[in-house]
Amino acid sequence: MAERVQKILSQRGIASRRQAEQMILEGRVRINGQVIQLGQLADPERDRIEVDGRLIPRQRPTKLYMLLNKPAGVVSTRRDPEGRITVMDLLPPELHEAGVHPVGRLDTASTGALLLTNDGDLTLGLTHPRHTIPKLYRVWVKGQPTNATLNRWRQGILLEERKTLPALVEVMQVKPDRTLLEIELREGRNRQIRKVADLLGHPVIRLRRVAIGAIHLGQLPEGHYRSLTDNEIKALKAQIKPTK
Repeated sequence: MAERVQKILSQRGIASRRQAEQMILEGRVRINGQVIQLGQLADPERDRIEVDGRLIPRQRPTKLYMLLNKPAGVVSTRRDPEGRITVMDLLPPELHEAGVHPVGRLDTASTGALLLTNDGDLTLGLTHPRHTIPKLYRVWVKGQPTNATLNRWRQGILLEERKTLPALVEVMQVKPDRTLLEIELREGRNRQIRKVADLLGHPVIRLRRVAIGAIHLGQLPEGHYRSLTDNEIKALKAQIKPTK
């Protein structure tokens, strides 16, 4: 049955629908040897669909869900035009073939929890702005923020002409030159914690994401990954709720 190509790519775990749309706009997708346009239909059982010259599977792969402890210096994308190490380089070839991709991003300098899956619907649910999945971070910042400063962070501040959502911010440890904060966010704006910390005069020294929704990093070593349990997958999907 013919379907929109971005939907097919999402179902095969190649990318989220929004990412697939961008791939099509960039001319990276071909059907039967021809570059396609956005909105074009295809039948995966009959048509030869290629992304970056690579044939996608005709059948939907088994859905996979994993948690990776991303090291610093690793890029949270499937490929990097600058040739840097990506999270995909930390995975075995069979997961590449299954269409596994990172869900959202964790900036290159940061470490910690990053989900990977080939479930396009879950990727959409976790990354779409209308959903609010809490993410928990442990962040060392320079200096010792005052209670007034922390309250500004908690209530939301104007960042790039748009106010940040309220956040949970707690002091975990204080040293003469730095403070460890635990921060829970319900939005995923680019480098948000680093930008807010800079605006408040306490730049980030080190940032580690320790949980995404119900999924906790625990003792997973850096650079390693594990499969999610059935209960973790169910709990994660249950947390995908639209904002009111």
